[in-house]
Amino acid sequence: MRLLFTPIQSLFLLLLSGFSLCAFAAKPVPENLEPLPPPPAMNDSSDDEPEVTITQQTEQTIEEFRAGGKLYMIKITPKHGVPYYLVDDKGDGKFSRQESLDSGLRPPRWVIHRF
Repeated sequence: MRLLFTPIQSLFLLLLSGFSLCAFAAKPVPENLEPLPPPPAMNDSSDDEPEVTITQQTEQTIEEFRAGGKLYMIKITPKHGVPYYLVDDKGDGKFSRQESLDSGLRPPRWVIHRF
């Protein structure tokens, strides 16, 4: 298969490649650049890790999840039944019940073209 371009298509292709070369042309580097400071050292005992407190009761198990000392989620697992979650979405201390941590958001996924 051989591609043939008309003179107008060839001119358009030439102009387009010229514009792209101009767009990616090297810009002069300023002389007053300084290196970035090194990142802060990571401690092994990170405060960002959530704290989990598990409480066993006769009819259910309660897991409390805290970050920075603030309670943000509770998982309740009944002895006979399906676990559910109480989640503080807004950070105001009001918990809403969720049957799972799945938000239910499903973005559309269409096949545009297969190769």
